[in-house]
Amino acid sequence: MQEYAQILNYAIPFFIVLIAIEYGASCFMHLKVNRLFDTISSLSSGVTNVLKDILGLSIAIISYKWMVEHLAIFSIDTSWILYVLAFIGLDFAGYWSHRFSHEINLFWNRHIIHHSSEEYNLACALRQSVSEVFAVFTILFLPMALLGVPTSVVAVVAPLHLFAQFWYHTRLIDKMGILEYILVTPSHHRVHHAINPIYMDKNYSQIFIIWDKLFGTFQPELKEEVAVFGVSKPVKTWNPWLINFQHLWQLYKDAWRTKSWYDKLRIWVMPTGWRPADVAAKYPIQYTTDIHHRPKYDTSASMFMNVWMVLQFVISLVLMMYLFNNIGEFAYSSILLYGIFIFVTIFSFTSLMDGSWMSIPAEVIKTIFGFFLIWKHDMTWFGIDEVVPYGTINVMTYLIISMILACYFYYLDRPVVREYRDFAQ
Repeated sequence: MQEYAQILNYAIPFFIVLIAIEYGASCFMHLKVNRLFDTISSLSSGVTNVLKDILGLSIAIISYKWMVEHLAIFSIDTSWILYVLAFIGLDFAGYWSHRFSHEINLFWNRHIIHHSSEEYNLACALRQSVSEVFAVFTILFLPMALLGVPTSVVAVVAPLHLFAQFWYHTRLIDKMGILEYILVTPSHHRVHHAINPIYMDKNYSQIFIIWDKLFGTFQPELKEEVAVFGVSKPVKTWNPWLINFQHLWQLYKDAWRTKSWYDKLRIWVMPTGWRPADVAAKYPIQYTTDIHHRPKYDTSASMFMNVWMVLQFVISLVLMMYLFNNIGEFAYSSILLYGIFIFVTIFSFTSLMDGSWMSIPAEVIKTIFGFFLIWKHDMTWFGIDEVVPYGTINVMTYLIISMILACYFYYLDRPVVREYRDFAQ
């Protein structure tokens, strides 16, 4: 936990700098790739994901450590070869876990958040799941375990493998020559994120594109077929919590409504999008058919609200970074409470970006919970006064202002849902 938090202390600012560079480059190239609320939603989703990881809110059905200790056939001395094997093994497992997440109904719920943005930029790379509670795909690491690749090696390589998937989420880089035959490039991954029929469920690879070519899921980007991004059933919200559980809620409703017990059981493991016939007939879902003329979800807000939403995200990020920098000083119970506070904060202000009524009760809960945490920790915000003068007073002031402005924006300056049309893509 502490080691990963320290890695994130460097990785998060680096990612944000790259996102800023991409935005500057897009302005120079006169290509619009960012919308404010979409970007805030993406970054907020990233915050919830890394917090979930830091809090350890996932359960491995079979841990890699157990497989190495009980199933390893070989014992290899630590060398650079092990790191290479681990990287290739992670990439092979990543291909299949990614593919299963697209092709099986239940597992799509843990991945839909990553595809939910109707833009394609570096920020959307950070749209990662908070609903992945059970780590069921650890079994895919079995080949590495049989070879005896130590847990310590995987622990080093895994973050590198994950971070190496960030850079190709961009529209600003065209095809890359010979690298197109070896690596996953922006062109390959644009195909993966597209909802064009010819592009759907293609290019699952994470680093080496060879897996798609071996297993028949490769599709090159075509000049005559401009990629349209998002999901076939638009999520129509900026709230990452709602996006994370939309598909699961739909599966639950379908399983409850169908009269067939067989369908109630099999709906979870059927191909993504499958629905019982009786439910599909009675409760139809409108999927996008004319993708090139589909308006994007958008909300129109005042400049004042735009600025406040940026500040809300920045404050949430600063509070999270304070936790990461001092995580060794806190008991796990305190870390968990701190994480819950940030979770509620993100739910509140992203609901407000939708103009949703849920923002007000969420803000009330956040305010009460924030003051409770200060009281619980001897009238300080997790010892912040030792680092920042008047830190606790600043946090208390933020809680009050946030509550007042949430009411102001919801009742007097509420954002309005509109259709954003950008057919150039």
